[in-house]
Amino acid sequence: MNTPDDARPSRPGRRPGSSGTRDAILTAARERFARAGFDKTSIRAVAADAGVDPALVHHYFGTKQQLFAAVVELPIDPEIVLQQVDATPLDELGETMVRAVVSLWDSPEGAGAVALLRSLVAGGEVSLVRDFLLSVVFERIRSRIATDADDGRLRVALAASQMAGVAVTRKILRVGPITDLPVDQLAAAVGPTLQRYLTGDIGKGSPDHSEP
Repeated sequence: MNTPDDARPSRPGRRPGSSGTRDAILTAARERFARAGFDKTSIRAVAADAGVDPALVHHYFGTKQQLFAAVVELPIDPEIVLQQVDATPLDELGETMVRAVVSLWDSPEGAGAVALLRSLVAGGEVSLVRDFLLSVVFERIRSRIATDADDGRLRVALAASQMAGVAVTRKILRVGPITDLPVDQLAAAVGPTLQRYLTGDIGKGSPDHSEP
């Protein structure tokens, strides 16, 4: 007598149904990223939490970076910008970053990124996105500019603050001159400031946190 399908023991590391498997992986990844952070989360750990083989995680989502993008519903792949940054000479990083990021914002795919930015500005969940930016995006840039005397962390944070300001004024507040400025002109105007933050003189003093 044959055993009914639903009574047969399932193969270890597998879940039936592509939709159910994908959802299980996303749920496990969301919980793991929130608990351990991006840097300390592995594909193998997510797979174990979801009860699937690690190969299935790669099949549905690719890399850990792409899995995270799916978890937070990141509408664009930051690798598009990061590859351009990687290929740029150090003394041209500022303009390249502005041009690459703004071009992406202005593209059809950029609408989702702007929607995510609106959500964050309105008080949405920022911890996962912040962790991803620090562990992947900022770290990739920081590793290029770091020296023995300067780890570059303040520099990338300042550069990020500049780009966030451009994003808000161009895409959310829609301040006329900045919203209408062609990408190349905007890159030429803002790029030198970004370049100074990344590789120039930002002052050597430190904030005074002493009590008055």
